[in-house]
Amino acid sequence: MSYTTADPGPPALRLASTGTLTYGLSVGEVLGVSTLNGARLIAGRAGLERIVQRLNVMEVPDILSWVKPNELLLTTGYPLRNTPQSLDNLVADLDERGLAALAIKLGRYLESLPAEMIAQADRRGFPLILLPNDVGFDDILNQVLTDILNRQAAVLARTEEVHRALVQIVLCGGGLQEVVDEVATLLDVAVVVLDGEQRVLAGAGPEEHVQAMRAFDAGRHTACGRGGCGITGAHGTSDHLVVPVVAGGFDHGRIIAFSPAGNLRGTDLGILERAATVAALVVTKQQAVAAVESKYRADFLRDILAGRAGDDDRVVAHCDGFGWDLDRPMMVVVAELDGRPRGVVPPPAEPESRVAARDVRRRGTEPDPATRGVRGAEERSAQERLAAAWTMAVRRHDKGAAVASFAHEVVAVIGADDEDPAELSSGPVQAMVKEASSVFAEHLAVRRTFSTGISRTVTSPAALPEAYDQAVKAVRVGRQLHGAGARAHFDQLGVYRLLSLVSDPDELHAFVRETLGDLASDDEPELVDLRRTLQVLLETNLNVAETARRLHFHYNTLRYRIGKLERMLGAFTEDAHLRLNLTLALHVLRMRGI
Repeated sequence: MSYTTADPGPPALRLASTGTLTYGLSVGEVLGVSTLNGARLIAGRAGLERIVQRLNVMEVPDILSWVKPNELLLTTGYPLRNTPQSLDNLVADLDERGLAALAIKLGRYLESLPAEMIAQADRRGFPLILLPNDVGFDDILNQVLTDILNRQAAVLARTEEVHRALVQIVLCGGGLQEVVDEVATLLDVAVVVLDGEQRVLAGAGPEEHVQAMRAFDAGRHTACGRGGCGITGAHGTSDHLVVPVVAGGFDHGRIIAFSPAGNLRGTDLGILERAATVAALVVTKQQAVAAVESKYRADFLRDILAGRAGDDDRVVAHCDGFGWDLDRPMMVVVAELDGRPRGVVPPPAEPESRVAARDVRRRGTEPDPATRGVRGAEERSAQERLAAAWTMAVRRHDKGAAVASFAHEVVAVIGADDEDPAELSSGPVQAMVKEASSVFAEHLAVRRTFSTGISRTVTSPAALPEAYDQAVKAVRVGRQLHGAGARAHFDQLGVYRLLSLVSDPDELHAFVRETLGDLASDDEPELVDLRRTLQVLLETNLNVAETARRLHFHYNTLRYRIGKLERMLGAFTEDAHLRLNLTLALHVLRMRGI
C-alpha cells in the first residue's frame, strides 16, 4: 500500500508527552518540502501528525542507542544490508523510543521492505517514507532543519508580540476582561479565566462554551485524552487548551481556550501561556488592591462599632461609598471560631494559671516557638477562610450589608426585617449561617466550627456599638451554654443577658466570692468537685435521687455532701432566696472570661 503527499492531513496540536508546548513540523509538513517532492508515504498514514524536531542518519546497526524522540531517521539501509530480517523489529523499536518517522532509500543496499515491517508500521501509525534516489541527505537535512528553525522563530516572534500587547493592556489600566478579550480575538476562540473554585473571573465567548470550559478545569471532561484535565501543567487537545495561572507559588486558577471546531494548534498554547503570566500579574495586583481596601473598610467599621466614626449623617454618607446601607433598621452578627477542631474532646476546664504552671513543670520551658508558629498559621488560615465564607454568604443575601474580618472574629451589619429571636431556625440570618458553614468547611484539612451571636435591632449607626457588644456577648455566652457551633440571639440569653448588662465585673466577682465562699476558688480539686455537686443539685431542683444518678454517687454519699455544703453555705435546701443567689453565682462563674 502506498500514499502520496498531496494530503498530509490536518495540522497537529504540538504538545509533548508531558503536556508542554513543542516546536517543530509535522511529518505531513515535512513531506511537503521541495526536496521531498518525489517522496512517498508507504505506511503509517495515521502518524502524519507526529512532530519532527530533529533529524538523524542511520550509519550503524545499533542505532537505537543514538536516536532521540521526535526525530526523523534517514537511512539507505547500508547498516542492515547483511541482516535485512532486522527490519521486522526496527519499526517497533523506533516507535517505542518516540521517533517521528523513518525515511529509506531503496535500490542500492535494500531492494524492498518486508511486508511485516509495512504492516507493523500501519498498525502503530509509524510513518515509513520512501525517498527518491536523486535527493541527497544533506539537502533534506538543510531544508527541514531550516524550516524547523524558521517555524520556531516565527512562533517566538508572534508570542512575544502577543505578550507585549497583553502587557500594554495592563499598563494602560486594563483588567482580566480586557486580557481575555484580546486573547479571544487573537486566537478566534472562546476564552475564560476561572479561579480555583471554578468561578468565572472573566470570559469571552458564548455562555455554553464558558460552561464547557468550567467542566474542562473540573476534570469532568474526557476529551483531553490524558486522564481528564486535572493535571497541573499546561495541556489540552485541538479543541481546548488549559494553562494554570500561577504567581508567587500560588495557584490562582486557570485560563482556558475552547474551539468546538478543533482549530487550536500547539503555537496557540504558547500564546495562552503568555496570557496566563499576564493574568497572574493582574490577579496579584487586584488582590493587593483588595487587601488595602479591605483593611480600610475593616478599620472604618471598627471605628463605627467603637463609636468614634462621627455622627450618623457622616457615617451613612461614608458607608455609601463602600456600598453599605446603614440608613435602615440593622442588627450586628458576630461569627467567632470555636477553640478546638470538631471531634477533639477537651479535657476538664482548668484555670489558666494552673494550666500554665503544670505545663512549665512538665517541660521545664515555655511552649515550643515552632509549635506556636504552626498553630498560629493554622489559626490565620482558618480565620481567613471564615472571613471569605461569611463575606460570600452576606453579599449573596444582603448586598447593602457591611462585613469585615477583625483579629479573632468576623462582624456583619445586616438589614433587620423584624426577625423574631424565637424563630432563628429560619430567616435571612439562618440562611447566611448555613451558607457560610458550607463554604467554610469546604477547603479545611481539619474540620472547624464557629459560633454566631446576633444583636437586637437598632435603627441608627449611633446604636451600633451597643449592638456589637450584644452580639459579642451572645456568641460567647451561646458557646458556653450550647457548645461549639452555637447560634444565639442576645434576647435568648435569659439570665445571662441580665448578668452581662452589669457594667462592673468586679461587682459580679465580689458577689460570687460572698455567695460561694471557698467554693468560688479553683485551687482545690475537692472544692471544685463540691461546687459541681451543688450545681447539679440546683439544676435538678434538689432531687437527691436524680443528682446521685447523674454524678454516679451512692445515695448516702450524696447526703453526706449535702450536709457539708450546708455547713459551708447555709441551709440552702430550705432557703429559696439562698438557692437563687447560689444559682446566680454559679451562672456568673460560667460566664468567666466572657
